Parts: sequence; structure tokens; C-alpha cells
Amino acid sequence: MEDSAIPQLFSRALHWVGELTSRASAAVVVATVLLIFILVSAFSGFPGKWQMVFSTVASSITLVMLFVIQHTQSRQQTVLQLKLDELIRTSPQADDLLVHLEVAEDAELIEREESQVAHHEALREPNGDVK
Repeated sequence: MEDSAIPQLFSRALHWVGELTSRASAAVVVATVLLIFILVSAFSGFPGKWQMVFSTVASSITLVMLFVIQHTQSRQQTVLQLKLDELIRTSPQADDLLVHLEVAEDAELIEREESQVAHHEALREPNGDVK
């Protein structure tokens, strides 16, 4: 149980950071801090040390945010996939081979996509015949 507690803690922390930084107020705070830094740097003659610190901090934050975004999008994609799979399972007319299509080979994906396009084009035809 101890092994699963640490990843869950990190997951919760990443989601908290993701939710916090996705708000408009976070963008306002970052823009304000950036503007203040630029103004203070300009009045101080743009010290090289400050620029190096700013560059390092900005790069570090960018790297962390990359992982935050990747983690939250992966989780959201998994949740959405599970919801769609459940809808497919509950619909009697649905093609249940579409469940877990995300692990299919590229050729099968292309074939399914072409089939779906042909099906929808046939529905738009005046006589409405579906192949």
C-alpha cells in the first residue's frame, strides 16, 4: 500500500498545480511579476546575474509545467475513453470492436476511419442508403 500512496500523492499535487495554473488569475499574476521584473531590471541596468536567474527559473517552471500538462491530459483522456467505452457497450447498434481501438495498429485505424467517412457520406446522400 505504501508504494501506491506516493504516486497518488504526486498525482494529486500535479492536478492541484494544473488546476491552480489554469485559472485566468494565474496568468494575471505571472504577467504582473514579469512586468515588475522587466521594469526593475531596466532601472538597474539589466544585471547579467538577474537575467541568468530569471532564465533558469523560467526554464525550470516550463519543464515542470510540461509534466503537469502531460499528466492531467493523460488522465482526462483516460477518463473520456472509459466514458466512451461505456457508451459503446450500452448501445445495441454500436460496433463493440471500437472499444480499445486506441491500441489498434495504424492500418486498422485508417480502415475504420475510411469506413466511418463512407458511412457518414452515405447518410448524406438523397436516398440515405447505408452500406
